[in-house]
Amino acid sequence: MRNSVQKFATLPSVLGLAIAGAGLMGSITSANAQSIPVCQPPSAGEYLLLVVSPTAENRTQLRNALPNEIKTTTCQYLNDTVTRIGGFKKIDDANRWARYINTIVGLSAIITTRPGEAPTPQQPTPPRVTYNPQALGQGYAVLVDYFNRPELVSNVQQAVGGNVGLASYGQRPFLLAVYTTNQQEAYNTLQRLNERGLFAVLVDSRNVVLLRSVVR
Repeated sequence: MRNSVQKFATLPSVLGLAIAGAGLMGSITSANAQSIPVCQPPSAGEYLLLVVSPTAENRTQLRNALPNEIKTTTCQYLNDTVTRIGGFKKIDDANRWARYINTIVGLSAIITTRPGEAPTPQQPTPPRVTYNPQALGQGYAVLVDYFNRPELVSNVQQAVGGNVGLASYGQRPFLLAVYTTNQQEAYNTLQRLNERGLFAVLVDSRNVVLLRSVVR
């Protein structure tokens, strides 16, 4: 399980379906990072909802808005303190709760799932490209963690049927499979990549910085 947790910690987040201000994505302090455990990975076939909740007040408001039967835990995901809600078997169910939480509590939600086959994680390093940073606008960005494996670029290109870019999310580099305002297109791309065993995630594109539009 320890290895699974370490693997999960390298994942980019995944579906930023509830749209909230980017200010909620700030880094937590070193003291909090030491006291809050790393989030447990999702089970096979499970969609996991992570609600960005950096303060105790956020977490109390969220808990009060949820039914008693829904279990929650506080954990660390990348540089964020989140509330973990698991057990969703369908992406639509997780998305419905993400929107509910955003509407009622005003917190940003992330959804992630486990791909079929996980590559062995390594310290990621960006491909050799010339950076041209550009913040993305409103919409959805599907990202892939390439784990320092250049061959994944061609795998992603084959999956999406076109070029892929290089982007930064949570101060880490990822391959940008697609950037779109069409939610269904983002869903389909995410699932297609996950079916191929890639660590693909979908996030709020306003939190993504495009470094290069095409990576070869």
